[in-house]
Amino acid sequence: MSVTQEARSSAPPPQPRAPRAWLDPLFALCASGAAWLTLALMVGIILSLVAGAAPSIEKFGLGFLTSAVWDPVGNQYGGLVMIYGTLATSLIALLIAVPVSFGIALFLTELSPNWLKRPLGIAIELLAAVPSIVYGMWGLLVFGPVLAKYVQQPLQAAFNGVPVLGALVSGAPVGIGILSAGIILAIMIIPFIASVMRDVFEVTPPMLKESAYGLGSTTWEVVYKIVLPYTKAGVVGGIMLGLGRALGETMAVTFVIGNFNQLDSLSVFEAANSITSALANEFAEASEGLHQASLIYLGLVLFFITFVVLSLSKILLARMQRAEGTRS
Repeated sequence: MSVTQEARSSAPPPQPRAPRAWLDPLFALCASGAAWLTLALMVGIILSLVAGAAPSIEKFGLGFLTSAVWDPVGNQYGGLVMIYGTLATSLIALLIAVPVSFGIALFLTELSPNWLKRPLGIAIELLAAVPSIVYGMWGLLVFGPVLAKYVQQPLQAAFNGVPVLGALVSGAPVGIGILSAGIILAIMIIPFIASVMRDVFEVTPPMLKESAYGLGSTTWEVVYKIVLPYTKAGVVGGIMLGLGRALGETMAVTFVIGNFNQLDSLSVFEAANSITSALANEFAEASEGLHQASLIYLGLVLFFITFVVLSLSKILLARMQRAEGTRS
């Protein structure tokens, strides 16, 4: 044995590094600090909105939510038109986007051949990277004229004189309005909802699906009775993500909704306005006082709407979980 080998053999074994007791408390402090910072930012945003909207809240109160008058010259403001436009376009977007997104996710996870899954999934996700202003310009210059010529005019000719349906499709056939904005929003939120649904569908244990197929279940039965109950939280989360994007979208809606601050009828082809488009169009030129405070009031209302939507989704998930426990 050489001298070097003897020295190595006689050397004491390396001692394990002593744990640093202060690292865990520091990590816990940073994590909790990040959570509290987020909460503090949200509270600060709410307080700043309330403070900015205080003059409008004092003058109009809750009547601001039910008044359709928006007159900067006469210093009279009501947010009903913007609130209606925001809710109507978001509802139309969800009615279109959720079934389409579900079909996309179902096809990618259960029906698509392996060679098509990856390129098709990437193509759908790339739609989310398109800037919203591009969607707005496309909707105004390309989609709007097509909608007016091939959808609005035929529907008006078919339902002319019909009491309810005729009113729903009335208006000048120009291709801009609530329906056009809702369809553009649907195209924009489909990649978000479809991507989330696809990802949560893929986490379903293959053994559960294979067992159902082995018992003779069809693809729809497997999805309805196995995949959806297992992934309902993720599905609802994906839908809420898309709804949040629809409620907060600005530029695309501004191009195609018409930016009209009067509510003449409930036609889906009628030009209207939304909270985000009103803020984008008027806030830079709003004078200090009631005009600016009313716009901030609209922002506070939008914040409240998103909060209510999120709360309702949490309540829905909780009820679904309790119902599962009752059945089991």
